[in-house]
Amino acid sequence: MRTNVLQVLKAVFAAVLFSLVFVLIFTVIIQLFSLPLEVVKPVNQVFKIISIAAGGLIFIRGEKGLLKGVIHGVASVVVTFLIFSLISMSFSLSWLFIVELFVGAAAGAISGVIAVNIKKTA
Repeated sequence: MRTNVLQVLKAVFAAVLFSLVFVLIFTVIIQLFSLPLEVVKPVNQVFKIISIAAGGLIFIRGEKGLLKGVIHGVASVVVTFLIFSLISMSFSLSWLFIVELFVGAAAGAISGVIAVNIKKTA
């Protein structure tokens, strides 16, 4: 039980960290190349999915990959939402947040299933 919780917490932390790094890099790219604002939300969603997948693939092991992945995906979405809301000082929930929760759950589930089925070498 404790191992499962630690795996999920590590995966969430990694996903949030990756997400923050991606957003910082993307912010620099937006400033350098004057990208239109319409690309920001879709690109951020892709970054969030990649971050969740990476966190799950790196830290989820053992069994119950689907369950651990779903929990990790949903928790990652909630934590990143809270962090970015704090940064922007804007806590506004919309129906898109519900969509993000489902997408995060799906990304986490897929990465969790893949992660527990990868043979660990070494």
